Amino acid sequence: MANDIVPGSKESKKISDGLSTLLADSYTLYLKTHNFHWNVKGPMFQTLHLMFETHYTELALAVDLIAERIRALGQPAPGSYQEFAKLTTIKEAQGVPKAQIMIKALLSDHQAVASTAKKAFPAAESANDQATMDLLTQRMQIHEKTAWMLRSLLEE
Repeated sequence: MANDIVPGSKESKKISDGLSTLLADSYTLYLKTHNFHWNVKGPMFQTLHLMFETHYTELALAVDLIAERIRALGQPAPGSYQEFAKLTTIKEAQGVPKAQIMIKALLSDHQAVASTAKKAFPAAESANDQATMDLLTQRMQIHEKTAWMLRSLLEE
């Protein structure tokens, strides 16, 4: 079956709604990771500072891809803090947590973003939207790998 999604259709709207939540989660995680990059301290400073930079750089590229897919589906991409706050499942950090708390928070957040991508998958799959399914699969892989790396830092 060919992909016959009509931009702006109900089908594209349903897919875009899932992608909008993924965009909000990804942008919120980007900001949180960048904050932690700036404010991390302690014996793991160098390792975490560089790791967080790698993570937020990857997220900065990802948000553009997600937003562009929403636009390709004929829907407006959310693009304000107010819109992201309504859509995201990621909680903001309070104050400047210690490094271990940062790791735990980001671990939980990457797992949550992977879950958001998984929840968006059925709408794309039922529409045979290969491009969105590919994007979602890539996002799940990246967030699950990042979660594994963060989890590894917490092991004794």
